[in-house]
Amino acid sequence: MQAWPMLLRQLFEAESSTFTYFLADEVSKEAVLIDPVRETAARDLEQLQSLGLTLKATLETHVHADHITGAWLLKQKTGSLCGVARAANLACADLNLAHGDIVRCGSFALEVRATPGHTDSCLSFVLDDHSLAFTGDALLIRGCGRTDFQAGDPRRLYRSVREQLFSLPSSTKLYPAHDYQGRSVTTVQEERTFNPRLKDAIGEDDFARIMAGLKLALPKKIAIAVPANMTCGREAPTMVVSSGFEGGEGI
Repeated sequence: MQAWPMLLRQLFEAESSTFTYFLADEVSKEAVLIDPVRETAARDLEQLQSLGLTLKATLETHVHADHITGAWLLKQKTGSLCGVARAANLACADLNLAHGDIVRCGSFALEVRATPGHTDSCLSFVLDDHSLAFTGDALLIRGCGRTDFQAGDPRRLYRSVREQLFSLPSSTKLYPAHDYQGRSVTTVQEERTFNPRLKDAIGEDDFARIMAGLKLALPKKIAIAVPANMTCGREAPTMVVSSGFEGGEGI
C-alpha cells in the first residue's frame, strides 16, 4: 500500500447508475476525476471547493452511451484537461491516452490500460501500487459491459479482462463505472470466483455465447449521449428530459 495520504471519493449519479471517482493527493491538493456526469458537475465542483482541491484532469473510461460527460463544463470552471482514449480520436481531448501511459497527480500515478471490448476505446486506470483499479464498463461487479454497439467485441472484452485486470493481485480492489444493485466495490479474487460471465471456469467461447444471447434494450440516451461525448460534452443539449430506466451500458 502507498504510504502517502490519498483521498478517494466514490460519488453516484442515480439516473444512469454511474459512479464518478475523485482521487486527490492530500499534500499537493491535486485531483483527478474519473467519469464525471454533466448533471452532477455542480456537485463535483462543490466537492472540489470544499476540500480545497485543484482539478488537474477528468479521465473517461470510454465514450459513454447512457449519460453526457461533465468534462467540458468542469474544464470551463477549473481549467482541467480532458483525458480520453487515443483510440476514440476525439478532437476535444487534451490528453490522448493509450495503453501504458501514466497519469500523475501529486505523489501518486495512474497506469492506463487499454481494455477494449465493451467499446473499441475503453480504458481502465490502475493505481501505481496495484492496490486498486477503475475498470469502467470492462468489468462490473458480477457482470461486464455489453458488447453489441460502438464496435464492441465479446472476444476482445474477454481477453481484456483476463490479460489486464485479472492479472492484477487477487486483493486488488476494483471500482466499476456502474452498478445497478447498490454495490460499490469488488476485488479481483471475487470476480474470478463469482462473476457469472467471467469467472475462471468460463472460457472465451462460453463468454461470446453469453453476450450474444443478452438481447438488451439500447440505452435511452444513446442518440444524444454519444454525439455529445464525442465533443467531451461541449456540444450537448441545454437540458435532457427523460423518465424511467430502459437500458444501460453495463448490464
